[in-house]
Amino acid sequence: MKLSQIAAKIGARLEGADVDIDSVAGIEHARAGQLTFVANSKYAPLAKTTNASAVIVDERFPAIQKSTLRTQNPYLGFAHALQLFYQAPQYEAGVHPTAVVHSSARIGKNASIGPYVVVGENATVGDDCTLVAHVVIYHGVTIGNNFFAHAHAVVRENCRIGNNVVLQNGVVIGADGFGFAKDEQGRWQKIVQSGHVVIGDDVEIQAHSCIDRAAVGMTQIARGAKIDSFVQVGHGSSVGEDSLICAQVGLAGSTEVGKNVILAGQVGVAGHCRVGDGAIMTAQSGVSHDVAPGAMVSGSPAIDNKQWLRAVTIFNKLPELAKRVRKLTGTDE
Repeated sequence: MKLSQIAAKIGARLEGADVDIDSVAGIEHARAGQLTFVANSKYAPLAKTTNASAVIVDERFPAIQKSTLRTQNPYLGFAHALQLFYQAPQYEAGVHPTAVVHSSARIGKNASIGPYVVVGENATVGDDCTLVAHVVIYHGVTIGNNFFAHAHAVVRENCRIGNNVVLQNGVVIGADGFGFAKDEQGRWQKIVQSGHVVIGDDVEIQAHSCIDRAAVGMTQIARGAKIDSFVQVGHGSSVGEDSLICAQVGLAGSTEVGKNVILAGQVGVAGHCRVGDGAIMTAQSGVSHDVAPGAMVSGSPAIDNKQWLRAVTIFNKLPELAKRVRKLTGTDE
């Protein structure tokens, strides 16, 4: 494919020769005939030495000898370019002979139901959906169009899923929330989890994450949210539109996460907390209080990111500071 064709398709501006491109690759491993990108200044020097035939850069990137595609968002441009060359596996429409589909279930047009899939009573699966081997859809589930569930994904009873949703391997939607109450004998008694889960359009949930059903009401993942692997969303929680929840995050019950929030890896949020729109919690942060809209917090307990950075700098100097204090107070041994 000519570089000019790629530029037109991804909305970029071509500078330099209109070379032929046969694939895309990372900047350190690219070869002649491939297209790469620079989105992080850390890799900017490699743009001059990479073997790639062309590089996607932003509008302000210095001129280099290689052909370039200039765009406002090089990372997004590269993502679009990758789509031009990657051919996803195709799944034949129809129901595999080993699948078990209840007679009352409704399956949309062009659906692909793979080996050993189970679709329960009164479940609805929309048009152009793909259920790969061993997917289980419980009774009363409603699923929109263009749904894709990878092997061993499970959608529990009465949950609702919108259009263009992807569940990666081992995802569980609607498992019982972790609800128990102690009786007079000090024994834990299970609280019936009678609620359900609602997943909005354009949501993707990565491998082995679990979205628990609520005891009453619903747990909700709003349109466009992206949830990474090994994430736990507790019962009655909600995640707002276009929020990004990274790997190993845990949201305790009744947590409210706003729109366009980023929770980095291993963040933990205590129950009944509100994380405001546009907030960012950096990796391994732990919070037991509300986080204001637009705030960036770090640490455990989480505090303002700039304050946390200053505190970490001081922490590294504590042994030296303690030695000076002992010397000044005459307690140095």
